[in-house]
Amino acid sequence: EKLFGGNFMSKVMIAPGRYVQGAGAIVEIGDHLKGRGTKALVLGGHKGLGSVRDSMEASLDRAGIAARFEPFGGECTRAEIERFVALVRESGSDLVIGVGGGKALDTAKATAHYAGLPVAVVSTIAATDAPCSALSVIYSPEGVFESYVLFRQNPDLVLVDTAIIAKAPVRLLVSGMGDALATWFEADACAKAFAGNLPGGSSTAAALSLARLCYDILMQYGYLAKLAVEQGVVTEAVEKVVEANTLLSGLGFKSSGLAAAHAIHNGFTALPETHQAYHGEKVAFGTLVQMVLENRSRQELDEVLRFCSEVGLPTCLADLGVVQASEEKIMQVAATACTAGETIHNEPFKVTSQSVYAAILATDAIGRSQKARL
Repeated sequence: EKLFGGNFMSKVMIAPGRYVQGAGAIVEIGDHLKGRGTKALVLGGHKGLGSVRDSMEASLDRAGIAARFEPFGGECTRAEIERFVALVRESGSDLVIGVGGGKALDTAKATAHYAGLPVAVVSTIAATDAPCSALSVIYSPEGVFESYVLFRQNPDLVLVDTAIIAKAPVRLLVSGMGDALATWFEADACAKAFAGNLPGGSSTAAALSLARLCYDILMQYGYLAKLAVEQGVVTEAVEKVVEANTLLSGLGFKSSGLAAAHAIHNGFTALPETHQAYHGEKVAFGTLVQMVLENRSRQELDEVLRFCSEVGLPTCLADLGVVQASEEKIMQVAATACTAGETIHNEPFKVTSQSVYAAILATDAIGRSQKARL
C-alpha cells in the first residue's frame, strides 16, 4: 500500500534526520537534541534504560532538557502506545526518546507520531534495522504480529553507542548481520522488477549503492566483528558492521524494497519450532532460498554460505529447528510466503508456492552438503 498515493515513477529515498554512532556516544545525546525540546519522556526496557540512564540524564541536563524515565512493558501494542501518548500529554513532554531493542524503539516512534512530537531512538543492540525506519510493528499483548504502522518521516535522531552493543550477547549482533544480509539481494530484485519501495516510489541509485555497500562490509568484516564482540570490545570492524546492520540495511531496504527473503522468513514463522530462531536468523536462510530461486551463480552462493557458516547463521532447516521437514510443513511455509500482497512478488519473475517449496528443499540440501565438506 502506498504511503503518499504517488505513482511508482518518482524515485523516493527516506532517511533519519541525524545518525550518530560511536563508543561512548551516549554522552553526546544532549548536544544532538539541544533546541529540539525541553522536557523529554524517555521510555525503554529495564535493561536498556539501566545501561544508559546516568550518562543520558547528565547529558540531557547539560543541554537544558529535563527527562522523565518510564519503563516499557515489553510488547509494542496499541494499548502500550496509548498509555505513553497519555503520559506525554499529562507530563507536558515535548520530545520522546526510545531506548533499547526494536519493540521499545517502535513504541517510542509510534508514541511520538500520535503525539505529534520529535523522536530520538537510542539503540542498545544491533539485532535488526528497526532504529532508522519510518514504521512500527504492532503486536497483540501475547506477542502475535498484528499490523504495520507507517509514518511520514524517520526518527529525528538515531544514536548508537557501540560500547553498549559490544557488551550485548554476540548472537544479537549476528542476527543483525542476517537481517542485513538480505538487504542487497532484495534491493537488487526490486530494482530489476521496477518494484515500489516503502514510501511509494522507486529506488534511487543512492539506496541501491548503500544496499551493496551493506553486503560488502558484511563479507569483509562480519567474522572479525563477531570475534571482537565475543571479547566485549569495540574495533573498527565492529563499528563498520554495526553501521551496516543499523544504517545501511535500514536505508537500503526502506528505500529499495523487500523481496523473497523476508517473505520466506514470514513463512517460517508459521512453524512453532522456528520460534526459538531470531528474526535475522530466519531472514538469512530466506536469503539463501531467494538466491536459489533466482538461480544465482555457484560462486555467489558459496560466498554467502561461507559467511553464514563463519558467523553462525543458519544454512539448513535443522539450524532453524526444523528437524522433521515433512512435505506438508514446507508446503505450508511456501504457501504463507506466497500470500497475495507478500513482498516475494517483487521478484522480477513469477513466483509460486511450488517453486518456493523446491527452492527451500534445494537450499537445505546445499547447506547440509556444505556442512559435510567443512
